[in-house]
Amino acid sequence: MTTSRTPRQPDLDQPHPNHDRGLEFDLHTLVSRRSLGLFLGAGGAAAALAACAPAGTTGSTSSAASTATASAPSAAASSVDGATATPTLTRAIAECGVEIPQETAGPYPGDGSNGPNVLAASGVVRRDITTSFGTASAKAEGVPLTFTLTLLDKANGCSPLAGAAVYAWHCDRDGKYSMYDSSLQNENYLRGVQEADANGQVTFTSIFPAAYSGRWPHIHFEVFESMNNATAAGQVLAVSQIALPQAACDDVYATPGYERSVTNMTRTTLKSDNVFGDDGGIYQLATMTGSAAAGYMAGLNVTI
Repeated sequence: MTTSRTPRQPDLDQPHPNHDRGLEFDLHTLVSRRSLGLFLGAGGAAAALAACAPAGTTGSTSSAASTATASAPSAAASSVDGATATPTLTRAIAECGVEIPQETAGPYPGDGSNGPNVLAASGVVRRDITTSFGTASAKAEGVPLTFTLTLLDKANGCSPLAGAAVYAWHCDRDGKYSMYDSSLQNENYLRGVQEADANGQVTFTSIFPAAYSGRWPHIHFEVFESMNNATAAGQVLAVSQIALPQAACDDVYATPGYERSVTNMTRTTLKSDNVFGDDGGIYQLATMTGSAAAGYMAGLNVTI
C-alpha cells in the first residue's frame, strides 16, 4: 500500500526556529494523554469519543463512490475490527471501491518537500486548524467548515484504516496559503495533523476556503501509515484533494469576505480544473450539508 515519495532535501526540512519541539513532542504528549484516559476508565473514554464525533447531517451533492456524511455515531448491532459499526461507517464500507485518485500536493504543501515544514512544529496535531500555533497568533476568518475523512483499507476488505495519520491544509478566504504568502510567512493556520480513530475517521474544524484563479475550491490532504511516519519520506499512502460542491461554494461566496471567489468561480469548472478535470472529481467530491449562515459540514470516503 505504500507509495513512493521524492526524498526531501535536508536544507528544506528545517522547522521554523520558533517551532523546534516538533511532531515527536506532540506524539509523546498524545501517548501521555491516552494513558490518562485509560486511568479514568472505559466510561470516560467512551464519552470522549462521543464528544469528538461529527454532528448529524444528511447527504447533498456527491457520487455514490465518494459519499460520506459527517453523521454522528449511533448504537449498532455489529462491529468492524473493533470499530463501532455506525451508519456512516457501514455505508462507507458498502460504497468502498475505487481508490482515491493520487493528486499533486501543490506548490504550498508545508510538509518539507517544498520549503517550510509545519510537520516539524509542536502543536500541529490538532482538530481545530483555524488559528496559527506556536509563536504565531493569526486566525483565519470565514464561514465555518467542519470536514471528516473516512479512511478505508481496500486490501483488507475495506476495513477502517484506524491509526493512520492525515495532514490536511488549504488556503484562506483570500486564496492565500500560510507559510508561503509574503504576508503569512510567519503564520501556520489552516494546517493540521490528526490520527484516525477506530472508525478510520479524522475530523477537522476550519473555514471554507476561497476559489482562487485557475483552481476549483479544494482541500489538500496526505495520508500516512501512522503518526510516527507522518514526517518520514516514502511513508505516504495517498496524496489527494477534496473537491467542494458548487451549491455550497455559491452560497458561501455570496457572503462578505469572499468577493474575489465569485469572479474566480466563473472561470473554472470541475471539468476544466487541472486536478479534478480528468473525471470531474467524481471520487473526490464531498458530501456537504449546512448553510453559509450556520456553517457547513463535509464528508468524504477515502479508499486506499
